[in-house]
Amino acid sequence: MTPGYSTRPLPDTDHTRATLDKARTENFPVAPAFLPRAWREGLMAVYGYARLVDDIGDGDLLPGGRDAELLGLDPAAADDRLAVLDAFEADLLRVFGGSGGDPRHPLLLALRPVVRAHGLTPEPFLGLIEANRQDQRVTRYETYEDLAAYCELSAHPVGRLVLSLTGTSTPERIRRSDAVCTALQIAEHLQDVTEDLGRDRIYLPAEDMRRFHVTEADLRAPSAGASVRSLIAFETQRARDLLDEGGPLVGSVHGRLRLLLAGFVGGGRAALGAVTAAGFDVLPGPPKPTKSGLIREVAAVLRTAPRKR
Repeated sequence: MTPGYSTRPLPDTDHTRATLDKARTENFPVAPAFLPRAWREGLMAVYGYARLVDDIGDGDLLPGGRDAELLGLDPAAADDRLAVLDAFEADLLRVFGGSGGDPRHPLLLALRPVVRAHGLTPEPFLGLIEANRQDQRVTRYETYEDLAAYCELSAHPVGRLVLSLTGTSTPERIRRSDAVCTALQIAEHLQDVTEDLGRDRIYLPAEDMRRFHVTEADLRAPSAGASVRSLIAFETQRARDLLDEGGPLVGSVHGRLRLLLAGFVGGGRAALGAVTAAGFDVLPGPPKPTKSGLIREVAAVLRTAPRKR
């Protein structure tokens, strides 16, 4: 399940490669080698976009300010996340024929032929930018519904883009994909509780924290007590239920796309399995699935998904 990368060279190759190589750390295969080359290149272009916008929002850009410079900003502005997001959005609009000529950032330049080939629209890309703007303004979520609304911006666009790239979008598949993507986002939040708290963000709904008598101080402990473990177990089951809801998406397609989508669902199940195996103690660091665990989960998804007729 090693991601397959485009062999088409990009300007600033070392810099863009550092962003694309982060695909290897994801819970699911981003663009595995068994896919047709055109799909791999499309998926990696979309991944590069999504990874870069998340790195801007998280303050995880590579040092030196090169990304800010590529977007037309002073390198010293790299720490002004909202300014960089604004510049990134302006560069995205160049992908779709906006004023200002060609896109400036090489990852957006690589995205343009994919957008044209598949007739992609700006909306999902803009949603990902808005999610990262929201991360600068909102650091706590009162209800699960509030968190789900955030996932509509931060997670749903990715699944919808995969369906568009593969020419398989239907209203029912979009609905199933949204459920899977929300589950994957929740799984990532559960793995990254400590890392997110270090950024002064909590993606566990406050109403759930109160229900399980968990305080922010409890989340700052070196390991989880019984209340925190109960809360994480509850959120883990919520994500599992969403994967169950979205799972029939896998059976609605065939061939290599079926295997790719099984990788997404199986990756989510493997991530949640790692959280469970850690006894729901996510505070020492993110529980990560093993490669063998991922393969087992993907095989189970393929075994149980009804086949398209």
